[in-house]
Amino acid sequence: MNLENSRKLFQEAQRYLPGGVDSPVRAFKAVGGTPLFITRGEGSRIFDVDGNEFIDYVCSWGPLILGHSHPQVVEALKHAVEQGTTFGAPTELELTLARMVSAAMPSLEMLRFVNSGTEATMSALRLARAFTGRDKVVKFAGGYHGHADGLLVKAGSGLATLSLPDSLGVPASYARNTLVAPYNNSEAVAQLFQRYPSEIAAVIVEPVAANMGVVPPQPGFLDDLRRLTSDYGALLIFDEVITGFRAAYGGAQGVFGITPDLTCLGKIIGGGLPVGAYGGKREIMEMIAPTGPVYQAGTLSGNPLAMTAGIETLKALNQPEVYPRLEKAAVQLEKGIVETASSLNLKINVSRFASLLTIFFTATPPVDYESAFGADTALFSKFFHGLLAEGIYWPPSQFEAAFISLAHTDEDIRYTIEAIGRVLKGLQN
Repeated sequence: MNLENSRKLFQEAQRYLPGGVDSPVRAFKAVGGTPLFITRGEGSRIFDVDGNEFIDYVCSWGPLILGHSHPQVVEALKHAVEQGTTFGAPTELELTLARMVSAAMPSLEMLRFVNSGTEATMSALRLARAFTGRDKVVKFAGGYHGHADGLLVKAGSGLATLSLPDSLGVPASYARNTLVAPYNNSEAVAQLFQRYPSEIAAVIVEPVAANMGVVPPQPGFLDDLRRLTSDYGALLIFDEVITGFRAAYGGAQGVFGITPDLTCLGKIIGGGLPVGAYGGKREIMEMIAPTGPVYQAGTLSGNPLAMTAGIETLKALNQPEVYPRLEKAAVQLEKGIVETASSLNLKINVSRFASLLTIFFTATPPVDYESAFGADTALFSKFFHGLLAEGIYWPPSQFEAAFISLAHTDEDIRYTIEAIGRVLKGLQN
């Protein structure tokens, strides 16, 4: 496979951009090699500067659930651009998308649009602290909620512990208010509440972990979090930046029947454009300026382009055949991988929830960050490059989710299973 132009561009990009990229995972540090420079996408395919074509399972890390350059979204965006790209003033589009999101997720009685998932989680935590009058927040090891200072922390060594900063530039004094527990371990969370019964403002959780690879919640885990937060007067925050409108039209909270106090959204509600949102109970959300004392603002928040793309995407998703189609494709891919690995006597684990999945090179299915972190990353790197040579663009990290879109055809899935079989067989040699 010729990557000459990508290599040249990457070499020059490193002069101007840290690591040559604007988001770390794009640099291929986890798998080695040269990152692809993409020129365009169409349906389930992306094309790089060297003319290579790939079936795309990254889908811009989730938002392109309709596939690349969906005609309905593109046409609406063309019209929106002609009307103006941003006004810094209210538009009816914001109201339209807010209505749609609230109707899909009734727990969001009110919401505020922002420009990224990081903004959404950061703002939701500030709001939770203001509403409860408390400072501490519980998160889970391996759970990524954006790069806000208080959330970039390590897990520590105990079942539940105060954490240390996971990035330079984050003061230890700031991170000290972030408590970390193992995912899928409600007993550890209970211990934290017993230790700090009146100091914890909120528990923030991905209802389906997707940033340590896909790790679904164990039965009863989310129910325990709902019970504990209610018993101790803390808020439960669902980070549905990935699962919102991907797990189901009503998000993971609809699938599991859990009502969080606050929800963070992103990805799909912008249809591929920069967007985020946080929302929840009216009495909590009314604390946000200008109606309340919690300040948060953004010039481009609710901009007409992101709102337009989000509206058109949700319109397309709100059809009865959509999620069954995604589930069918995801099951087909999962089953094909499992059967292929079994026929080769290979020990891998396919962890899937709805239309996102991870192939773990582990002996047992991961249930938390520690067990996921035991994966054979060197073997995954070989697997990744093997798929790349087969014309498949898989996420360039063992600890990221692969995404299936409505644009992926039966033939795409069949070819992917066959290609994975060839790559796995090659790994045995």
